[in-house]
Amino acid sequence: MADRDLTREGTENSLEGKGNDLKGRVKDAAGGLTGDTSLQGEGKWDQLKGKAQDTLGRVQRNLDSDPNR
Repeated sequence: MADRDLTREGTENSLEGKGNDLKGRVKDAAGGLTGDTSLQGEGKWDQLKGKAQDTLGRVQRNLDSDPNR
């Protein structure tokens, strides 16, 4: 049962991470178009946070599929 939880958490983290990355890309682009450096900074932060969260999700799913665990 714990393995299923890890897989589900990994999937959720990956999806949230991809969403944060996309949100960050939109903010970054909007900030660039409007000259709002603060919005661009928020966008870059969201992208970084999203990539880290997606990576965490991939690690969680890989741990679940590791036969040596």
